[in-house]
Amino acid sequence: KMASQVTKKDLLFLYRRLLRSCETYPSKNRARIYQSIREDFRENKNLDPSAEETRKQIHVAFKGLEQLHQFDGRKMANFTVQLEQNPFRKPDNYEDK
Repeated sequence: KMASQVTKKDLLFLYRRLLRSCETYPSKNRARIYQSIREDFRENKNLDPSAEETRKQIHVAFKGLEQLHQFDGRKMANFTVQLEQNPFRKPDNYEDK
């Protein structure tokens, strides 16, 4: 949904997703980040979701959610690294023994 169409129900869903994602965020500051999310939403709970300033804050919240999802276990499951067995080429005059 676009920010201009966000309802209070959508914001509650965003809030819950942010908190859940924060729970698995690998940082020593996780508790502080979690508390900051809670405080920000409480402070802004009565704002009009269609107001310009609110839409900017919603955009920032979605960006934060994207950042948290970088460390989400479900996203990491699709991540693989493949290395060559020997990334260095053998010299032309090399003989296996």
